[in-house]
Amino acid sequence: MNPSTETLDEAAVEPAPLLTPIPEESPTPEVAPNRGVETGGGVSEEQARSILPDWSMWEWIGYSTMIVVAILLTIIAVTTLWWMLHAWRSRDSLQRTGFSRTPRPAAESFTLLVPGRHEEEVMGQTLDKLAQQDHPDFEIIAIVGHDDPGTEAVARAAADRHPHLIRVVVDSSVPKNKPKALNLALKSARGSVIGVFDAEDDVHPRLLSLVDSRFTETGADVVQGGVQLMNFETTWWSLRNVLEYYFWFRSRLHFHANAKFIPLGGNTVFIRRTWLEWSDGWDADCLAEDCEVGVRLSSQGATVAVAYSPEVVTREETPGTLKSLFKQRTRWNQGFLQVLGKGEWRKLPTTRQRLFARYILAMPFLQAATGLLIPVSIALVLFAKVPVIVALITFLPLGPTIVTLAAEAAGLSEFGRLYGKKVRVRDYVRLVLGTFPYQVFLAAAAVRAVYRQLKGENSWEKTEHTGAHRTPTEAPAHERELVGVAASSAAPRISTQGATT
Repeated sequence: MNPSTETLDEAAVEPAPLLTPIPEESPTPEVAPNRGVETGGGVSEEQARSILPDWSMWEWIGYSTMIVVAILLTIIAVTTLWWMLHAWRSRDSLQRTGFSRTPRPAAESFTLLVPGRHEEEVMGQTLDKLAQQDHPDFEIIAIVGHDDPGTEAVARAAADRHPHLIRVVVDSSVPKNKPKALNLALKSARGSVIGVFDAEDDVHPRLLSLVDSRFTETGADVVQGGVQLMNFETTWWSLRNVLEYYFWFRSRLHFHANAKFIPLGGNTVFIRRTWLEWSDGWDADCLAEDCEVGVRLSSQGATVAVAYSPEVVTREETPGTLKSLFKQRTRWNQGFLQVLGKGEWRKLPTTRQRLFARYILAMPFLQAATGLLIPVSIALVLFAKVPVIVALITFLPLGPTIVTLAAEAAGLSEFGRLYGKKVRVRDYVRLVLGTFPYQVFLAAAAVRAVYRQLKGENSWEKTEHTGAHRTPTEAPAHERELVGVAASSAAPRISTQGATT
């Protein structure tokens, strides 16, 4: 074999070096034509466009809707939670929310107004309990409709039992509503302070003495007492309705009073007659006359004091049916919209108060908007592939909602302890399971309120009462005999002009 050939063969099978030699000249990098070269350290147009998600128009609309709903629900949940827990900031703060343990001597006279329409099952006992007040100077005016002989018979029977305390006024106006009845009775009121109660109220006999003392201690023009629904065990939604009242009167109204803007409650509210005469009484065209007069008085600088003592709260029942509750909540929401449109809140002295008032009164709009958008968001979650960032944002309301639910559970436990009610495990289960359905229910009522307001429908939808917060044996025999009886009375009658007939 040729040596030269052998040398070539050995070179051919010799392994290549482990490292690839570096070329003497690096190749020139290719520059993509017209790709938006950066100038001055800025971001190219292509990079700017790449920051935004590559969504279609419908995806932008759907995802944006979900984000807006989530943020809106979060804001509402956080503010609601803050107001709910206002009274529990400290032990001293909670103690200040109640009446004084030792009331001062009486300094005011009271006229208590009790309007009733088709309330023959409950009104007689309410009048009897009001007549048991230990205050030295008060009167009671029961207002009944001219077309409601059953309630009139019960009221006149109570007036016969307490002739020096109870008078009956007959309202002949058409159509009828609560503020008209109150304005009619106001004309013949004698007290320096006017109090309002509902026909089904259970009122503690020391309440007027404590309210009188509150006026003296605070120099207030208005005193709002506590109201509490009691029959939490009746239905799943009555439990939530009871807790709403508990947190509203126990805590939230105190926050409103401190902010010097307060929509007053519908009863157990006491207003100096001079302020009512200045305001021409209650707005007869408003479906939330309590809220309206509170806003009007707040706007003029009236001082409002709130007190909630569990042992002397006015006890009431939840509406008897879900339909009745739905109509009641619709009426309240529509009344808030009426007050918002009326614009008295614009007279509040500070920007902060006006913004706060606008937020509170516009709540039906916010609930209606979320009520309409919630189904859209649910449909998108179920049927659309939602980006991770959007999905995370939709979970924002869950945080304050869980904290609120924990606060409600603690409130339910405290409610049972304060009022001697046995709270069972099933009640806590109903509380948790009813959270979302009840919020949807409230949103639906808000939607209906907005619809009625836009349509111009302002008819008064009355809430029926059956005395579910009372035991059947509580009703005295004379009242049970009169229930359901449409009888006329020969007793003197006060007409709509206040003259005796």
